[in-house]
Amino acid sequence: MLGRILSFYTRYFAIWVVLFGAAAYRWPGPFVALGGSNKLFFSLTMFGIGAVLRAEDFKRILRNPVVVLIGSAAQFTIMPLGAFLVTRWFGLPDELAVGLILAGSAPGAMASNVMSYIAKADTAYSVSLTTVSTLLCPLLTPGLTFLLARGTKLEVPFWGMMLDVMIMVVIPLFVGFGVRHLLREKMEKIQPVFPALSVTFIVFICSLVIALNRDRLGEVTGLVLAAVLVLNVYGLAAGYGVGTLFRMNRARRRTLTIEIGMQNAGLGATLALAHLGARAAIPAAIFVFVCILTASALACLWQRTTTAPPGE
Repeated sequence: MLGRILSFYTRYFAIWVVLFGAAAYRWPGPFVALGGSNKLFFSLTMFGIGAVLRAEDFKRILRNPVVVLIGSAAQFTIMPLGAFLVTRWFGLPDELAVGLILAGSAPGAMASNVMSYIAKADTAYSVSLTTVSTLLCPLLTPGLTFLLARGTKLEVPFWGMMLDVMIMVVIPLFVGFGVRHLLREKMEKIQPVFPALSVTFIVFICSLVIALNRDRLGEVTGLVLAAVLVLNVYGLAAGYGVGTLFRMNRARRRTLTIEIGMQNAGLGATLALAHLGARAAIPAAIFVFVCILTASALACLWQRTTTAPPGE
């Protein structure tokens, strides 16, 4: 019974983002009061993700290094450069521009694995790509943000961001993986809790951004929403294009579409709040909602059609 409830809660991610976002706009106080704990919450989320990873997930990467390399390279070129171009095209103010570049430079979203499963894509490939991009993000996320945001007046603290990503992402991920290895049977029983924990954090961080920017949202939301939507659709289309270019089968093309179009914008929002200010976190918070909706729509469309077996 509990498993079904948690599965329902996780599946309807976008609904909770909207409901709690509205609550944060109406009653910002409780969300702001918990704002100091957002790094801890994110660390717990990454611990939970590490706890559901298996040794097989890492072996799979070694068995298919070329396709994983292609997907990872696409992840950290298509979206960061796309975010940079979109900020120029829309003429976003410096804080919002850096926030969108940071969201575009984030690793793949963990929710992409669930979306790939629903879309009858290559879920194992999705897990491999998300794992590799997460392990690379301590260097690439702050590094790409620093390089692409150099034309703005906003200072990007590369070393501070890199340290935060190590503390919030990589260390908890491997601690969770180690705990699963040591307590295998016990961890199996509580695994449905961890995706729900991830959803809870993302809902909270989006709500926190709304609460902190309550008085500014009317000024920027329309502009940022348009920019985020363009970036997301571009990422989805480019992901499918890369898969087609390298003659991947339909399942893997779908995986790349979802993996590149979705970003771990929760990490982007957390880093923005810590290092760039509350206004810079707005694009990442909006990106969470947009990419969940577009990926869900694609997954619903694609689940009606079959694909070839995921292996090549």
